[in-house]
Amino acid sequence: MAETTYDMVQDYYGKVLGGSKDLKTDACCSLDTMPPHIRAIVKELEPAIVERFYGCGSPIPPALEGCTVLDLGCGTGRDAYVCAKLVGPKGHVIGLDMTDEQIGEARKHKEAQMKRFAYGDANVSFVQGYMEALGDAGIADNSVDVVISNCVINLSPDKEQVLREIFRVLKPGGELYFSDVFADRRLPVSWRDDAVLMGECLAGALYLEDFRRILSDCGVPDYRETTRRLLTIDDPAIEAKIGMAKFCSITVRAFKLPSLEDRCEDYGQVARYLGTAEHMPHAFELDDHHIFTTGKPMLVCGNTAAMLQETRFAPHFEITGDRSTHFGLFDCGGGAQGHGDDAETAGCC
Repeated sequence: MAETTYDMVQDYYGKVLGGSKDLKTDACCSLDTMPPHIRAIVKELEPAIVERFYGCGSPIPPALEGCTVLDLGCGTGRDAYVCAKLVGPKGHVIGLDMTDEQIGEARKHKEAQMKRFAYGDANVSFVQGYMEALGDAGIADNSVDVVISNCVINLSPDKEQVLREIFRVLKPGGELYFSDVFADRRLPVSWRDDAVLMGECLAGALYLEDFRRILSDCGVPDYRETTRRLLTIDDPAIEAKIGMAKFCSITVRAFKLPSLEDRCEDYGQVARYLGTAEHMPHAFELDDHHIFTTGKPMLVCGNTAAMLQETRFAPHFEITGDRSTHFGLFDCGGGAQGHGDDAETAGCC
């Protein structure tokens, strides 16, 4: 099954598709609004890099300067080159892809892109390999600050192995930030024999609850969604095949933090965003329900405090309190986003 899946995906993205216009659904088309600074970088890229881009989101997290970033399934390198600009000359980006045509296109433009970014030394490298075996690509344990991926993990025949590899190579406090297609149910295995359903990122979509369970088995009991979009299927032939199944494009962030718990617990901790993260002077968005207004103290659960205090985000936050006193489960109802009765320290979980 694995070899068949690899061959099918390589053929679809290397030979069948000539560009994003050839896709039959919007599953692998990014409709997310990119922030202005990302759009500006994309305009600096070679047209061929952008035209053959097949992502379903915009998984470029903030605060990347100086980081080592791994882009899984980098394709022609759009997101890898965006990250190369953001990490700066002291950072490094590794783009990994298994498809000859895609990785060849990414490598072809490296010298020109480095000149456009005015970087004397190249801070991006492209490796041909499989995301289920990152060690074979020379990526060591605890060596990467951030792993990104854009609508690719669903194409793997062994997603659990991919996620285990990701958390092996991430440094303590490192982040997985990726966009992908998820399903509202477990899908028939037979769908994976359909080249179109696989290539359109539908047949391999994970049931969201199974994704949660796999992450938990990897030692990650809490993850966060930043965006969610219901996919539309406009092709009648594909719609007839998938029946009642529903699909969403979701952007997820998850951290390699041993301190995370499987529920939001209340320790009376307060977080205050300092407004210092680049391109985020007024607010910091951790996920779809944690938006920190600059200077405003917000009650947070223990997991949220850890995500802000024990990661690269730590310089941008002031966290008051620790886990010495427990007050039970964190109250996630009412007062969310600081609109409750106690707006000064309203909970944002």
